[in-house]
Amino acid sequence: MDVRIENSWKEALRDEFSEEYFAEMVSFLHGEKAAGKTIYPPGGLIFNAFSLTPVDKVKVVILGQDPYHNPGQAMGLSFSVPKGVPAPPSLKNIFKEIGTDLGIAMSGSPDLTPWAEQGVLLLNTALTVEAGKANSHAGIGWARFTDAVIKYLSDTREGIVFLLWGNFARSKKTLIDASRHHVLEAAHPSPLAGGAFFGCRHFSKTNEILLSEGKSPINWQL
Repeated sequence: MDVRIENSWKEALRDEFSEEYFAEMVSFLHGEKAAGKTIYPPGGLIFNAFSLTPVDKVKVVILGQDPYHNPGQAMGLSFSVPKGVPAPPSLKNIFKEIGTDLGIAMSGSPDLTPWAEQGVLLLNTALTVEAGKANSHAGIGWARFTDAVIKYLSDTREGIVFLLWGNFARSKKTLIDASRHHVLEAAHPSPLAGGAFFGCRHFSKTNEILLSEGKSPINWQL
């Protein structure tokens, strides 16, 4: 596995990288690729969220569960797909909520890189997946790694806005010190949630919190 990760994260997570479980996970992924299996996202994008959002720049965390498992979709950022790829249903609903919440028109570009560059850590709890098999790498060690990421941010930073959508993301609330950070919870934006995500107003609420702390708001418009 090609571990390309930004230096501040390399330092912050060096203990995790040296743990036996991480070595076993890398070995597993190498073995899968050697066996001819397709893994998403491509190796150079596995740590894309970290590369685009250094530790000291993190203002918001949007927690996803699993990379997209269809060709050309996964790019190492939760909910995001590359330009030119149709927005998946959950992302369409996110854009719909932003439009309603902020009264802005979204271009439809599904690439959330501009958010990441403003300090939104778009973190999936598993960073890889086998092609065509949702959650296939959920049990190989990524949860331990990404739990450590959440805990590190909780323990070393202050005033981060954590957006937890759906029961799985909300289960990570126990890793976050709510006396130091802001936790906003909502239903998952998936259509399977029956529209319960709509009306959460997390995007305006996030910016209100950031402004109250003297931080620049996120420009959500794409």
